[in-house]
Amino acid sequence: MDPEVGFTSDVIRDPARFVGRTNQLTDCMKAVNAPLSLIAVYGKRGVGKSSLMRQVQQMALGDYTLAKYAGLQGQIPQKPRKYLTTYYTCDSSINGVEGLLRRLCNDQDGEDGLLRLVPNDGKELVEFDRIKEVSAGADLKVVNWGAKGIESSKYAKTVEGDIVQTFRNYLSAIVTHQVKGKMKRDGLLILLDEFDVIENKSGIGSLIKSLSSADVKFAICGIARDLTDLVEDHASVERLLEEGAIHVKAMIPAETSQIFSTAERLFKNEIVFDPDVVGKISELSGGYPYLAQLLGKECVTVANRLSVKLVDPTVLTEVLDDVRNGTAFPTLESQYQRAIGESEDRKILLHFLAEQEDRADISADELGRVLVKRLRQDAKDVGIEWVDQLLPRLLDKKFGPALFRLPEKQGVYEFVNPVFRLYVRLRNF
Repeated sequence: MDPEVGFTSDVIRDPARFVGRTNQLTDCMKAVNAPLSLIAVYGKRGVGKSSLMRQVQQMALGDYTLAKYAGLQGQIPQKPRKYLTTYYTCDSSINGVEGLLRRLCNDQDGEDGLLRLVPNDGKELVEFDRIKEVSAGADLKVVNWGAKGIESSKYAKTVEGDIVQTFRNYLSAIVTHQVKGKMKRDGLLILLDEFDVIENKSGIGSLIKSLSSADVKFAICGIARDLTDLVEDHASVERLLEEGAIHVKAMIPAETSQIFSTAERLFKNEIVFDPDVVGKISELSGGYPYLAQLLGKECVTVANRLSVKLVDPTVLTEVLDDVRNGTAFPTLESQYQRAIGESEDRKILLHFLAEQEDRADISADELGRVLVKRLRQDAKDVGIEWVDQLLPRLLDKKFGPALFRLPEKQGVYEFVNPVFRLYVRLRNF
């Protein structure tokens, strides 16, 4: 049985695979249908933000299949707003407003790129369904760029040397010719994933505010503890965020369990998970669907190796043995090895940090933070004297980083990737 049939570590686009997040889905519906708002999806790494963002795109196209799966039919507007959409995943080489706009104006993706929607005689656009089983989510894609290929200079209203004005002109042309003209939609939705990795976000919020209207809406998604982490000039878009701020937190156990019932359905019950196994994986994954998916996929791999169809505690034990030995998840293991280097003391220190329990007196927003002073005595008990000399590698970008320091509180740190912290807890040392 192919593990990918039921589990994936990739972004989930198909509503049939998406589980849980009822509250966030309600917020998404409200934000998509608000005439004027900025949608901001934020949270920690591994909680499923990008998958939720793709579901926002589906709703924007008029496909509310997921809302119906979740029992939210009564909250779907009678006349939902429908958009044309563009979807762009940012990367760390983008620096500032102009760098972002230059990427958007030159993105040649035939299904998600902005450029495909800009009027030009040398290309042909057709409607298509993003999820083939669903007919409601219609959008436009390029089927033929024309004989001469694609050059942004061919497009009307391109202003040489002024990418900001070019972008404004492109939006105006798309709204006039595609949104209001060919497709008769309510607006254009520009979705920007991994927005947090843009090095210099200064001015982007102001630009979004100036361009947002009943015809143009933006959605941004990224790793952040709060909205000020995600939007540098937060004050400029504060009013736009009143109906669009969507904080994605760790799943509750019942939602994590749905990942496995959904997988069983996708496997057509040729692979079945023992309820005790599902409960244990829900506990070990800490509400992070990425880790739950990885563990589920590994369970199927081991079940295949043992020629069994029931994933029982014996199968899970073998999976956890592979995780403890560092052979199950190569990406997380590579991160683990980079963090510890050649130092046995640093390895022990990393495990002490990962195992540190949350105090009972801290708020929900502070969950997951670690305090170095709380492990100094434990470190001394095992013969580690120089904790402060071991920490810098764990904070160094060249080696991860595994941790980041919270500037507002001395001696307080957080794991950059909560899934990595959970992996360290499972790993032998």
